[in-house]
Amino acid sequence: MTQIIDASRQALYIQARSRITALIAGETDEISALASVVCELHHGFAGFHWTGFYRVIEPKLLAVGPYQGGHGCLRIPFDRGVCGACARTGTTQLVSDVNTFTDHIACSTTTQSEIVVPVKNSSGEVVAVLDIDSDIPAYFNSIDQIELEAIVALLLPLYG
Repeated sequence: MTQIIDASRQALYIQARSRITALIAGETDEISALASVVCELHHGFAGFHWTGFYRVIEPKLLAVGPYQGGHGCLRIPFDRGVCGACARTGTTQLVSDVNTFTDHIACSTTTQSEIVVPVKNSSGEVVAVLDIDSDIPAYFNSIDQIELEAIVALLLPLYG
């Protein structure tokens, strides 16, 4: 059963990636591209409760960018929460149970699991993070990580 669910999930990502590729082709405005990615992902997966980007606005500080869902945190320092851990380490954070993550920031009390993927420029510096929350425990898995990292890689031309 898990293989069927995973195959279905991967098919949804392939469709989303195709639409995102077409939508942001040639786009030079960062906010427009980020908003398009968020919209496609948020509406493409029933388990996504909050989908958005946090952008690096100064050293060691993220600010909310385009998102869909309830209100997000406005600012997140690199030393706080799952988004901060992603920005600080430059690695994807896959959290099955946010209640077990030290220093988790509860922007929504209903969030149970979370995945945060770094967006890097051509120098390898984190310029933003893609944050997706789910109200379903252990919603995200390695397929989400692989596919979301591939989608985030589509943004590289914006950050040269």
